[in-house]
Amino acid sequence: MNAAIDAVRVAGTRDGPVPVVVLSVADAEDVVPIFIGFEEAMAIARGLDAEDIGRPLTHDLLLDIVEELGGRITQVVVSAVEDGTYIADLHVATPRDDVVVDARPSDSLALAARTNTPIEISEAVFEDSRRDAGEFDELDDIREVTEHA
Repeated sequence: MNAAIDAVRVAGTRDGPVPVVVLSVADAEDVVPIFIGFEEAMAIARGLDAEDIGRPLTHDLLLDIVEELGGRITQVVVSAVEDGTYIADLHVATPRDDVVVDARPSDSLALAARTNTPIEISEAVFEDSRRDAGEFDELDDIREVTEHA
């Protein structure tokens, strides 16, 4: 299923604030929320904003290395949920072959945000994780929360 990063927000939980990347799915009203860490959320937001902070951060560095070696990221697939943990596959075209690399969804989405790489969600993940989009509309954007911290 085709997906896109809809927002990076912060949800209030009983354990305190937790960042959540909200993935919208083509032709669906529901969204898939993936709860992640603050650093990961900021990395995704920086990628969406195409923010250049001077020196490359980890995701920028990884992307630079892939590209310097003649590769390019072609697709991110959120493929499964195992024991509450999301699993993602990072598809990379290299000069020798196309490869699939197991990666955290947050890292994969940070790279996708920097490259406009297509994002896919398996139907099983969507069905298991789908939530009403309205649950996330009123949450603060990660950028607003970190500006006031």
